[in-house]
Amino acid sequence: MRSEATLLMIDRDAVNALLDPADVTAAVREAFLLHGRREGRVFPVVREKLATGGIFGIKSGDVPSKGLLGFKAAGFWPDNRQRGGEPHQATILLFDPATGRPLCVIDGNAITTVRTGAAGGLGLRTLARPDSSRVTVFGAGVQAASQLRFALRTLRRLETVHYVSVNRDTDAAFESLFRAQCDIRCAHDANAAVAESDVIITATPGGGPLFDASAIRPGTHLNCVGADTAGKRELPAGVLERARVIADDREQALQLGELQWSRDTPVIELGQLLLGNSPFERGDGDITVFDMTGLALQDLTVARLVYARAQALHLGTRVAWPW
Repeated sequence: MRSEATLLMIDRDAVNALLDPADVTAAVREAFLLHGRREGRVFPVVREKLATGGIFGIKSGDVPSKGLLGFKAAGFWPDNRQRGGEPHQATILLFDPATGRPLCVIDGNAITTVRTGAAGGLGLRTLARPDSSRVTVFGAGVQAASQLRFALRTLRRLETVHYVSVNRDTDAAFESLFRAQCDIRCAHDANAAVAESDVIITATPGGGPLFDASAIRPGTHLNCVGADTAGKRELPAGVLERARVIADDREQALQLGELQWSRDTPVIELGQLLLGNSPFERGDGDITVFDMTGLALQDLTVARLVYARAQALHLGTRVAWPW
């Protein structure tokens, strides 16, 4: 009955309890395959700076064959740190595509963190050298930690981790998360750390180049996360021109990602690689870059997973939503 319709609200704690890294990876891989086959649509991204100093964005899309329709409203409010809160804020809504009725409202912060880490892991599995043993991570925040967790799950020979914090100082809390899994230490010289690494992960707010282009040696793979808005970048000039570049979505990366700074660079989408539609063989000396701007379809496939599990386990809060 329409008068008895309800809306399911799934908060942060429930979402965290429902996210399994392997299952999230499978859902994110599905999103890349759907995008590669163009079975799922990615609608134009909204990304706007606010007078408050925040950035507000909307990523939306649908997958008709899967009955998926929804969006994520998200952004970055740096002043939240002074309030004791998380700067990244995200909320996901799923809809019934037949009626337009909202099905659920889901806290999107945890989903964004884990699905981005899973996408990074898929990039490493597909593009990095399998014998990679040394990584440098730029950033020591929530997303840097997620990227490193999935890197350690994906690259089994990874044993040495250098990280570069915003202030170049040791971050004991960040180190404690990984000390049992690897040899982790703060890198005070970013260029030296890059030169010694097989993999570079950049997960910062994207305020500017993080190291010198000359520091990258042949054979290095880079996962680039922080450039997700026009004007942001983490890579220095000259890197993309030397690299084989892969993006989650070409047009989105040209607008928001590292590719906005080198628009004529040839690019392949990861979904095409996973489908086997684009021949790709990594040479030992190739530099590869995964330009990650985040797909709406990733949010939708992971949100669908959370929604189904919450229903099965009777988690979340239902509120009356008659129509």
